[in-house]
Amino acid sequence: QVQLVESGGGLVQPGGSLRLSCAASGFTFSRFTMRWYRQAPGKERRLVAGMLLPGGRRDYADSVKGRFTISRDNAENMLYLQMNNLKPEDTAVYYCNANYGSLNYWGQGTQVTVSS
Repeated sequence: QVQLVESGGGLVQPGGSLRLSCAASGFTFSRFTMRWYRQAPGKERRLVAGMLLPGGRRDYADSVKGRFTISRDNAENMLYLQMNNLKPEDTAVYYCNANYGSLNYWGQGTQVTVSS
């Protein structure tokens, strides 16, 4: 069955870095646009970053441009989010998303907390 499993979240101090991973299985990963979303407490889920092809166009929310980098490895069915210079406002549950037409899959999320 379809699975998206995020990992790599945790507690980090402001200015620190984390690398999130998303392991995909059960679908043809290379065909899907892959995205990272996040949801802070009491707020709606928002797009953080997305990309279709390895080495191709990447889209970022303005709030993370220059700090976050999305990447994917189609050979390993993996999606990544490198997060640098983290800020308290980056605190949220981060979700991996796979989309292809009407097909839309979500992971269970991984918590990222930025606090001193």
